[in-house]
Amino acid sequence: MATWVTGKVIRVEYWTDALFSLIVHAPVQPFTAGQYGKLGLEINGERVQRAYSYLNAPGNPDLEFYLVTVPEGKLSPHLAALKPGDELQLVSEPAGFFVLEELPDSDTLWMLATGTGLGPYLSILQEGKDLERFNNLVLVHAVRYESDLSYLPLMRELERRYEGKLRIQTVVSRETAEGSLTGRVPALIESGALEAAVGLPMTTENSHVMLCGNPQMVRDTQQMLKETRQMTKHLRRRPGHMTAENYW
Repeated sequence: MATWVTGKVIRVEYWTDALFSLIVHAPVQPFTAGQYGKLGLEINGERVQRAYSYLNAPGNPDLEFYLVTVPEGKLSPHLAALKPGDELQLVSEPAGFFVLEELPDSDTLWMLATGTGLGPYLSILQEGKDLERFNNLVLVHAVRYESDLSYLPLMRELERRYEGKLRIQTVVSRETAEGSLTGRVPALIESGALEAAVGLPMTTENSHVMLCGNPQMVRDTQQMLKETRQMTKHLRRRPGHMTAENYW
């Protein structure tokens, strides 16, 4: 049975008309980087709830969530309207298995995200634990427009912190942006453009691929990697090369 607790909004960051971040203080239980929590609001007499990944490192009391406003959504427009000091509900217990301890060792860990699916990777990288198992880390953030790269300054800061171990690559699908690849993630992998830009190969021998975000990207990329790279889904009972988290 989920235990709901009351949280208080500390800050709201509005990145674009559709993207925003909530920073909340709440007495939730400790979570593992990569996990998610549930946010809820009482709307018209009932609690409306959705799952959102923690973006902050587990030791940071500022609980941060990266959200997109769905105009017809039951919850996100109400969350976007919150102001500092407002209250909301959170499930105390964290959930999810999109965490490093579930992954096998590999030479290169690829962290592929679309949109707000970036959140769990930023939590993992900000914490920095259990990453010594990988020689190379690659973070790919794919968005529609350059203005959607909300956390690029933090990504660059992390790139500097890891001193060459972490490589950042942005992808923009609907316009051309300096420093970013143009197109969709599956096509950029299939053509070799992503590996060429990063300077590392993605093979069954040396890579584990994490996928988070738009379910269509996740499905298409998994299918492409299965067909062209012979990669398989990673399961506890049967180790593989791909771990995925869908975002709706």
